[in-house]
Amino acid sequence: MYWDKTTRIKKRLLAAVLSLALAGTLAGCGSAAPAPGQGQQAESPKAGDARQEGSVTSAKRTTYPLTVKDATGKEFVFEKAPERIVSTSPSETETLFALGLGDQVVGVSDFCNYPAEAAAKPKVGSIIKPNEEALVAANADLVMTGVSMNMTVVEKLRGLKVNLFKVEPKTLDDVMSNILLMGQIFDRQEQAEKLVDSMKAERQKVLDAVKDLKPEQKKKVFVEFSPGWTVGKGEYIDELISLAGGINVAGGEKGYVKLSEEKVIADNPQIILYPTGIIDEKSNKPMDQLIRERSGWDRIEAVKSNRLVGLDKDIMSRPGPRITQALTEVAKGIYPELVK
Repeated sequence: MYWDKTTRIKKRLLAAVLSLALAGTLAGCGSAAPAPGQGQQAESPKAGDARQEGSVTSAKRTTYPLTVKDATGKEFVFEKAPERIVSTSPSETETLFALGLGDQVVGVSDFCNYPAEAAAKPKVGSIIKPNEEALVAANADLVMTGVSMNMTVVEKLRGLKVNLFKVEPKTLDDVMSNILLMGQIFDRQEQAEKLVDSMKAERQKVLDAVKDLKPEQKKKVFVEFSPGWTVGKGEYIDELISLAGGINVAGGEKGYVKLSEEKVIADNPQIILYPTGIIDEKSNKPMDQLIRERSGWDRIEAVKSNRLVGLDKDIMSRPGPRITQALTEVAKGIYPELVK
C-alpha cells in the first residue's frame, strides 16, 4: 500500500488487493480491478502484527532462546541473534539499517533504495514475489518480509526452507511495536527503543500542533495514493490524516478502494494529497495533472484553491522508521500555518 514503486508495480499491487478479496495484505499478483467510477471496495489486508511470546532482557540485551510469533501466527525460536539477514520489504530494510544491522544484510528487494547503502546490496527480486533461487542462495538465517507478500508466496517460500518472518503493521503503534520486536530478535534493543522514542516525539509534535483545532476547523482531505485509488479506515494512511487533524473523505470506506470520481466531487475536499513522481500509465500524465483535468473536478475546493499537496512516494508508502516523517509532511500539507 505504497507509493514505493513505479506505476506499473503499483497497478500489480492494487490488482493483488482485489484478487485476495475475491478469493477470500496487500500483496501478490491478481485479477483485474472493478470498473472505474463504481467505488467498489477491496478487502484490506488481514490485520495482525508480529506478537512476542516470550523474552527476557538484561541491560537491554536479549536473552536467548527467544520465542516469538510473526503476523502469520508462525512461531519462531531464536537460539541466538540471526547474523545473515535478507529483507524483501523496503520498510523492513529501512528498519534493519536504522538498528545498525546494515553489515549483516546480505540481500534486499529490487525496490530497497534507502538508505543509500541498501541500494548497493545484492538483489533478490520483487517485494511481491521474490526470485526463489536468489533467496535460497542467499542462505540467510532470517528473511524479513512485509505487507506486500501474500500468504501463497509466504507458504511456498517456507516450503523451500526459507526462514521467512512476516510483519503486517496497520497502525503507527504497530510499526513501532515491530521495530521493538526486531530489536529483540536481533539483539538491538537499545537502538530500537531510541528509534521508537524519536518517532513518538515526532508524532507528539504533530499532535500538539493541531490539538486546538475545533471540529468545524478541521479540513476535509482526499488522498489518491495511486491513480484511481484511495484509502479508508483500518489502514495507516487513514490514521496519518486523522492524527494530522484532517478528515478523510473516504473514511466511511474500509481498506483500499477504487475511487468514485462523482463521490469525490460531492465530498468536496479542501485538500488533496498525492504521491510525487508517479505517472499514470493510461494518460502518461503526472498525478497532479491527472487530478486537475478530471471532468468536474474543477469545482472541488482543493482544485479551485490550488491545495493539491504532493508527498514523497517512498516515505508515505513505507510503514517503517520514516512513517512519522510522513505524518509531519501530511500535517504540513493540511495545516502549513500550524505545523512548521
